Amino acid sequence: MAARKRGVSLSHNMFVAFVAVCAVAALVVTAASAYVYERAFLDDEHEQLAGECQTLASLLDSTDNDEEVLAGLSMGSLRATLVAPDGRVLFDSGADAAGLPNHADRPEVASALAAGTGSSERSSETVGYVSLYEARRLDSGDVLRISVDRAGAASFLTRDLVLLAVVAVCVVAASWGVSRLLVGRFVRPILEIDATRADASAPYEELEPLVSRLNEQRGELLERMSAIQDADDMRREFTANVTHELKTPIASISGASELIRDGICRPEDVQGFAGRIYDDARHLSSLVSDILMLSKLDETERAGDRASLFGPDEQVDLLVVAHDVERRLAPKAARMGVTLHVEGVSYVIQGNARLLDELVSNLVENAIRYNREGGHVYVWVLPHDGRPSIRVSDTGIGIPEEAQKKVFERFYRVDKGRSRDMGGTGLGLAIVSGILAAHRGNASLTKTKGGGLTVRIELPMT
Repeated sequence: MAARKRGVSLSHNMFVAFVAVCAVAALVVTAASAYVYERAFLDDEHEQLAGECQTLASLLDSTDNDEEVLAGLSMGSLRATLVAPDGRVLFDSGADAAGLPNHADRPEVASALAAGTGSSERSSETVGYVSLYEARRLDSGDVLRISVDRAGAASFLTRDLVLLAVVAVCVVAASWGVSRLLVGRFVRPILEIDATRADASAPYEELEPLVSRLNEQRGELLERMSAIQDADDMRREFTANVTHELKTPIASISGASELIRDGICRPEDVQGFAGRIYDDARHLSSLVSDILMLSKLDETERAGDRASLFGPDEQVDLLVVAHDVERRLAPKAARMGVTLHVEGVSYVIQGNARLLDELVSNLVENAIRYNREGGHVYVWVLPHDGRPSIRVSDTGIGIPEEAQKKVFERFYRVDKGRSRDMGGTGLGLAIVSGILAAHRGNASLTKTKGGGLTVRIELPMT
């Protein structure tokens, strides 16, 4: 009995030492890796922001009314500001320009006025959070500045799966080294236990419950390893798809830019090439925005807390959301010869207004994009089986029945060539699926009478 007590004490001390070393190693490596990845990402974000600023500046240099052009652009998560040479704010997409103070002392603006370009990372007095800034002086002498929320751009990096994989490898390596030092005559008998034998016996009385449960634990471990492998496969597939989707617009931008740079294209063709570059840049921006939205939704699903990323829930009227989307997308629908119709009753639920607006907007945009000239898109906000429901129907090309189960997958397209030509990223319905999961809702697809597609969204009662 005395020997068993000393053995238990030794095992406890070994366990404490093992855990302490591994915990310290994991903490140090995680902190260092998080910092490195965050800085690398922010540097890349600055580079992308500078490219977008240059593209937009080129567009403004070719126009006469910069404020009007900026007001007509959809900037997404980006904020655009136009500053006069004396520091007066002429336009701001995120605030009333007339109410903003003089910007001549802003570091990025001052640098652009002096040297042509400027860059900074600081807390904005206007919006109240840290932003990334890129500025460029226009031919007119005005300064174009583009900014993005730093926290929104980099929030997911510290919990990125790649970082966790690095930490896991380091922990395993540390564990191996420590275990090699601590393994002795008290631990070796444990390693020699053969749980596959029916007559297997424990070397110590305290280990008898372990022997009886080894097979059960092995089964549980295999299940967990299978789940980890599935998650890794999904991450690899997503990365491959993102890479593939980025290659086409990047190659187009590179090719057009090279032709302009080398003076190969005719002067009368420059505007057309510039338009193509701008369209591809807009597509890249949309793709990046959708990827970031999906990343935030994934983080919300893992953490179970969407308020930290998207703000608190509130009372949302689904009919008001539908009418807001109608007003915002009516011009786009008109350009494509499609008519929007919104009908229904006021239905207030508890949810995230930003995400619900994104959900309805993506559904309506898809219905417009894959419609026919002279077609219609109908949006109804009506109860279904006593639950809040949004139904979006179109008179478009429809989706084959065999493909309806896959359309909510990331980067899935029924007609890949046509989808890219029409400006789709292949992520719109995947975002819809993520928003529904965050609100515990569901979606169903049916064929519209006379052709087209109907998507029914059902949300839980509040």
